[in-house]
Amino acid sequence: MHKRIIQLLAVLVLAPLAFSALAQPARFVEGTHYVVLPALVKTNDPAKIEVLEVFWYGCSHCFRFEPLIENWEASLAEDVDFVRFPGMWNDLMKIHAQAFFAAEALNVLEQVHSPMFDAINVQGNRLQNEQQLSAFFVQYGVTAEQFSTAFNSFSVRTKVNQAEAKMREYQVRSTPNMVVNGKYLISTGEAVPTQQEMLEVVNFLVEKERSSS
Repeated sequence: MHKRIIQLLAVLVLAPLAFSALAQPARFVEGTHYVVLPALVKTNDPAKIEVLEVFWYGCSHCFRFEPLIENWEASLAEDVDFVRFPGMWNDLMKIHAQAFFAAEALNVLEQVHSPMFDAINVQGNRLQNEQQLSAFFVQYGVTAEQFSTAFNSFSVRTKVNQAEAKMREYQVRSTPNMVVNGKYLISTGEAVPTQQEMLEVVNFLVEKERSSS
């Protein structure tokens, strides 16, 4: 009898605490810290949780974000698929997206990705046409002919067109932005004032997707 009274008292003490924990609001709130996209955007690998960074090489905010992204990417779990995605809504961004996909096709993206940021944001080389981009790629072991072939290839132009269509699905209006699993869009602003906090929102949504699967 004494034991049952103790158990009852424990329930009475712990129940309000449990209820309080359940009643705690989530740290990040839909519509404030992130938005749910109106339609699900197809991801590259449905078996993983995709985290996609929408960036532009000419964006100074993206340039400053790059070291944070690299540190964050280094500690990713195996069930997370990180994807870089070149944003575009003008002709120069489209040229840079074309260069990004050409670098992928030439298997030199890892070598040229950060240097492209540096060239534009530090050295003042806008890399705004094929000739300037070709001279840049030559520095990384790609011949001018190889670059021209890849840059103007049907497959690269197709990827640019597909990415441009996806931009409309992501509803991105600035860079850098992050998209989690084709569902959630995160950008910096009043509610998410820093890039570090944007990554914290990303981590929150990754865990949300992980727990719902």
